[in-house]
Amino acid sequence: MSRPIAVRGRLALLLTPLLLGLTFTLAPAPPAHAAHAPDGHGHGSRLAAESADTYWTPQRMRAARPAAARKATGAPRPATDPTPPSHPFDGLPQVGTFFWTDGSNTGRFCGGTVVRSPHRDLVVTAAHCLRSPDPKRHLSFVPQYHDGLKPHGIYPIERIYLDQRYYDLGTNAGARWDYAVVRLGAREDGAEVEEVTGGFDLLPYPGYDHRTVRLIGYPGNKDTTHPKPLDCTSSTHRYTSTDPAAPGHFLEIACAGYIGGTSGGPFLVRDFTGYALIGVIGGYHTGGDFPDVSYSSYFTLDTLALYLHAVHGDPPATPRQNVSSH
Repeated sequence: MSRPIAVRGRLALLLTPLLLGLTFTLAPAPPAHAAHAPDGHGHGSRLAAESADTYWTPQRMRAARPAAARKATGAPRPATDPTPPSHPFDGLPQVGTFFWTDGSNTGRFCGGTVVRSPHRDLVVTAAHCLRSPDPKRHLSFVPQYHDGLKPHGIYPIERIYLDQRYYDLGTNAGARWDYAVVRLGAREDGAEVEEVTGGFDLLPYPGYDHRTVRLIGYPGNKDTTHPKPLDCTSSTHRYTSTDPAAPGHFLEIACAGYIGGTSGGPFLVRDFTGYALIGVIGGYHTGGDFPDVSYSSYFTLDTLALYLHAVHGDPPATPRQNVSSH
């Protein structure tokens, strides 16, 4: 079991319903102007889903490369304690991969997790996966992808929500906001992703110290993509950056084998409804410099605000001109 969530004072009283996962069931319905556009559930969405299903063949999905191959693939970081091992498995319905083609028509992928929401259509991933302004064609989400399969279908992307500070500051200075909420279109038959796969609670202010955290990631590097996701159970603690170019406090977890490609994969803890999402692989150095240690930005009210923008269908933030792309 995880240690108690570290929230104190009046803020704890205000956030208690949220931390128990009640916010998502009690969230007010979005205003009329923020509801899904007609093509979000209708003919346009079905065509987008059909096109994505046709394009993303098993061969193309297997050939896709990581969106950001940041982690070293060689020797692990020196450590005094044994690093918990990871093992491949067939995955969870709520965890999957985004697929798209970049400006050079190279297939790319990054992990994501379905979270509970009123419209049942939201996935959380790492912002560095999707920050680049480069074209992203055929952008889609495949829940529980493994072995070239789409066991729960494929879902086109409607909108991508990143914190404006992450766009403005970049992957290092903005590392504290390395998370994104993605709004999906319906499957070919009109089903929303959460209706098919279920979802996990999104948990802000989860505390840093947890004895039992499940880490899932889809590994790959420039030469190979693994056919199955990795699963590992380990503990997390607070890591305070010593890099002035990437300031902040982050979740840190030791799990072996999480090479480049695992970005966006979830940090999961048990809660009353199954699992809660407390982080995604990213943040400090876009997830870490070594395959045996991974990081996540710390979820706060900023994360909740981004989630609510996606729920309400607000216009997403966008890159601004004359701002660094690093």
